[in-house]
Amino acid sequence: MAKTNAMKKDPAPPGGAQGKYIPRLQALYDKEVRASLQKQFNYKNPMQVPKLDKIVINMGVGENTADSKTIQAAVADMTAIAGQKPLVTKAKKAIATFKLRENLPIGCKVTLRKQKMYEFLDRLINTALPRVRDFRGVPHRSFDGRGNYALGLKEQIVFPEINYDKIDQVRGMDIIIVTTANTDAEAKALLAGFNMPFIK
Repeated sequence: MAKTNAMKKDPAPPGGAQGKYIPRLQALYDKEVRASLQKQFNYKNPMQVPKLDKIVINMGVGENTADSKTIQAAVADMTAIAGQKPLVTKAKKAIATFKLRENLPIGCKVTLRKQKMYEFLDRLINTALPRVRDFRGVPHRSFDGRGNYALGLKEQIVFPEINYDKIDQVRGMDIIIVTTANTDAEAKALLAGFNMPFIK
């Protein structure tokens, strides 16, 4: 009987404390950005207004592909930065020049959606990018023609979640911001609404 009662208490009720939490940038989009974009581009249907779809982060391990500790360290860094455990990426084919064997771990990647996506973008824009050495803004030309934006960082230490004294080496990462926008102009306006610091 006690076991049955315990089982009844375990499941969290729908719409609990976690469900009520709305990241700051998500609230900004709902209250301001969406309406601004609809007015700017004269969308007749609110469903046409561009929004964030997902953010993909890739991190390579460079030449130390054979060292399992290097991969583990990269995974630990990515987990701290993204708040989600990444997938280990492996080589699709062998390349003798780079001493690369097929299926050898070469890095890790993570795909963020919904709350974690907005939380990461907030930290990227307001905390990490301002800490980049000699930062003057992100380039305008990094859109792919289909409303997605690619950004490269040379050092993972710009994120405050990473303790510089505990890292084994400095690693760069590629960040792909995928939106539902059909054009680069729409995607740029969307990111500008989140105060993405484009070069002036």
